[in-house]
Amino acid sequence: MRPLPLAAALAVLVAFVAGLAAAQVPNDPRPPVPTGTITTPAPSETEGEGLPPVPTTPAPPPAVEPEISWRDSRAIGLPYAGRLVRGVQFPAAGPHLFTWDPLLHRSPNRSWRRWGTDGLVRVTLRVVRAYAAAHPGAPPVAIGDLSRPRGGYFGPKHASHQNGLDVDVYYPRKDRLERPPKTAVQVDRRLAQALVDGFVAAGAGKVFVGPNVGLHGPRGVVHELAHHDNHLHARFPRWRA
Repeated sequence: MRPLPLAAALAVLVAFVAGLAAAQVPNDPRPPVPTGTITTPAPSETEGEGLPPVPTTPAPPPAVEPEISWRDSRAIGLPYAGRLVRGVQFPAAGPHLFTWDPLLHRSPNRSWRRWGTDGLVRVTLRVVRAYAAAHPGAPPVAIGDLSRPRGGYFGPKHASHQNGLDVDVYYPRKDRLERPPKTAVQVDRRLAQALVDGFVAAGAGKVFVGPNVGLHGPRGVVHELAHHDNHLHARFPRWRA
């Protein structure tokens, strides 16, 4: 047998080495990477139908301060023998308060029962705002009677409230219902005491509270009085209100 020429021998050797290398490389299990533009199918027109809507929380209504026709007022005479000149009507309701009619047992209180001096109306609103800011979780404050439009005899419900310097404020209830408590047991004493303190700090000359509620204050200012277990009665001196 004649030996292969040198060039042929080299060609056979190169082919053998290439075949050996190919046998040692495992097959790549990954799928081939597609080339070109990949298109995404358009969503169906009915996609999402039948699913419940995402719940949304409605925004709370804005707190609107009531409009008040302010004018300079005069308290004439005494709380139990007097009259009111150029009185200011207390609002029927507000962001932190509502009014209550003690005879009809409903809210709001009738308009003719909500008159006072401009000073009394201002200081009462100021006390309510400060109370609400200090107790953001408290229910609205229930405001009762002030005076008649021109003061004078109010009726069998009140011996005073005649010259625009008196205001009744009902104690907050433990159950947070927006109505006056029926008994002292229903009174939230912590919040009721905060209201008493607020009117004392605002300059009330007298604050009458019920004997069974357990409220207190400076001697000579805070007094226990029968028939006041569901509300406080604040009276301001003429120079203050």
